[in-house]
Amino acid sequence: MLARRKMSCGELAEKLGITPANLSILKTGKAKAVKLTTMEGLCKALDCQPGDLLEYVPDKEGA
Repeated sequence: MLARRKMSCGELAEKLGITPANLSILKTGKAKAVKLTTMEGLCKALDCQPGDLLEYVPDKEGA
């Protein structure tokens, strides 16, 4: 979505009020949780829906 919007990671982090390091954690899928306010900010900044940013991957233990 960043590429589609021609936006840098630094610019998005600034719009969201989070550090580039925290944005990197979100981008790599290493975040354990995402605040709803952060998700709302992402959707507003990127003009998208949450489903455009999230993917469900079943836990291997539960398979």
